[in-house]
Amino acid sequence: MCTRPSALFRGSKRLESHARTSKIFDFVKELIRKRANSRKLKSMKTIVVASQKGGSGKTTLAAHLAVTIERRGCGPAVLIDLDPQATLSGWWNQREAETPACAAAQSLSGLPDKLAELAEAGFAWAVIDTPPAIGATNRVAIAAADLVVIPTRASPHDLNALGSTLDIVQEAAKPFVFVLNSAKPGTAIATQAVALLSEHGPVCPAVIGDRVMYASSMSDGRSIAELDPNGKGAAELEELLEFVKSRFPEFKKVKVKQYA
Repeated sequence: MCTRPSALFRGSKRLESHARTSKIFDFVKELIRKRANSRKLKSMKTIVVASQKGGSGKTTLAAHLAVTIERRGCGPAVLIDLDPQATLSGWWNQREAETPACAAAQSLSGLPDKLAELAEAGFAWAVIDTPPAIGATNRVAIAAADLVVIPTRASPHDLNALGSTLDIVQEAAKPFVFVLNSAKPGTAIATQAVALLSEHGPVCPAVIGDRVMYASSMSDGRSIAELDPNGKGAAELEELLEFVKSRFPEFKKVKVKQYA
């Protein structure tokens, strides 16, 4: 891997800092107001999976994280698909299992109301999939997040593309974690990628492997753990969930190895 630490995130520019509209600010203000006034919403953890880079594995990660939440008895969990491609919704529509649930936000301005509604319904976790872009959708989703999960592959191009997403997360003052996705654990490129990412924020200790079974499971509404419950894929997803839980004060007793 030839990328030097100084080259990471070189694409990080606040491209839209002067282009925000008052409408987006209204969304964010309304979202914050609703979250402040809803006790139940505070008890529901909202995880936003975001990256401007296409092919980072956001949708697959969002689906598998929600399934893992249910399998580990931490639910109920609900998915929200904000990506116009609707890949996550398509996966869910093929599912035979009743969990996790899937909800639709009719519009960006309706996202605060939808989250409040889901919290009132008793959901413990909401996992939001976002489009591979930098725009109003991702800004509003990130503003709603309790934690932003930023997946990335190990290649220099993928790592360099993280800057714009990280800018939005930091502008919103939201906690975040990196997840190395579709990688080969133990290889030099994966090890170096983790080291470089850890200079910029917390990195999940579980490297999500480049496994054919992820694609196979997504093709028919299942998860890798449902295809192979005792396999390495299921184990790395459980480790991911424990790491995500460890980022919340009420789960601090969860002990996991952390890179940052």
